Amino acid sequence: MPSTPYSAHSELNTLRGTSALAIQAVQGITDVVEEMHGAISGLALPIKSKDAKPKKTRGITGMVYRSVRGITGVVGWGVNRALDAAELPLVSQALAPAAKQLASKLKLKSAEPYRETVRSAVNGVLGDSLAATTNPLAIQMQFRQQGRALESASKTNGKLLILVHGLCMNDLQWHRDGHDHGAMLAGELGYEPIYLHYNTGRMIHENGADFAELLENTLNNWPVAITELVIIGHSMGGLVIRSACHHALKADHAWVKKLSKLITLGSPHAGAPLERAGRGVDEVLGVSPYTAPFAKLGLVRSAGIMNLRDGAVTPAGELPAWPKHVRLYALACTKQKAPAPEKKTDLAAPLKRLLGDGLVPVKSALAQEDKPKLGLPLKLPASRQAVVYEMDHFQMLGSKAVAKHLLRWLKK
Repeated sequence: MPSTPYSAHSELNTLRGTSALAIQAVQGITDVVEEMHGAISGLALPIKSKDAKPKKTRGITGMVYRSVRGITGVVGWGVNRALDAAELPLVSQALAPAAKQLASKLKLKSAEPYRETVRSAVNGVLGDSLAATTNPLAIQMQFRQQGRALESASKTNGKLLILVHGLCMNDLQWHRDGHDHGAMLAGELGYEPIYLHYNTGRMIHENGADFAELLENTLNNWPVAITELVIIGHSMGGLVIRSACHHALKADHAWVKKLSKLITLGSPHAGAPLERAGRGVDEVLGVSPYTAPFAKLGLVRSAGIMNLRDGAVTPAGELPAWPKHVRLYALACTKQKAPAPEKKTDLAAPLKRLLGDGLVPVKSALAQEDKPKLGLPLKLPASRQAVVYEMDHFQMLGSKAVAKHLLRWLKK
């Protein structure tokens, strides 16, 4: 798997960001426990009023909770001061053996892929908070190749392929089971693949707008004229691309006029049921003052995750605009077995019996749900849809069956 060089500076930022995150977590849990303590000691009514405010403890108990918050803040300040004063060579020397040992246990060539995976997951769950507090762990959007920031294209044939990863993931994870769809398409069809790396915890329309601006600037400085532009998005990545197209049309960007094909792999165009279920649990817990503090724990998920509830790709109230010249292709996966040859039906048949890939229903991935507020259904012809059987949401990244569909669609 591609990796980036071991960096003492990145280690310092990781330590600083992790310290800040730990401090926030302790203070947040303290708030939850104090609110529950206050509700119990105050003998609150079983049903919580809409206007009820969180109960705070008083007297000695209240002083204890205030002290915990204060001490935690001081510890965080001290850690950051220590990190600011640290000499980079000494920090690198101290951390390198542990990182190498961890990489060895995971059979990685370096510790970087593991660190990237953890950081991407944290950004997916808490990315909006990380960005708001300028935490060093927050991922800054950029194009990359081989895990490194894009500097110049290795090929200059003008056929550009952009791959956009999904929630809690990163650009290195397009490489799975020895396969990379981008590298495969580069070898077979001569595309120049570049990979978007971004904070998946931010709102989809925010990432979409930033992606559109970044792509416009990148293409303005591309070494040769772009003859073909194709974008592939996995999971949330497909929604970010649709959002970027919406923004580009409003901003009259040049890149959207060059975009010819967009392919989404398991993207929840109509939303993801698991996030809707999570929201329901939050609402049930919030009814009682005794369980309301625990609902706060359920709300510890990013704006990006909450966006997946209904698949919204624009700010509230806006219908997504779509460039009519762009051909959209949608691929869905299901964990079910393929039907017997004599029972197979085309995709025009009802898909209610097909479950999904474990995260996204087939109808949502194929954009067939009837949801006018989301600009759905997209009414794609059967030739631009595909269902792959016996496969989950992440296996599609290393799937030869999925690769065949990509080749078929992009050869046209």
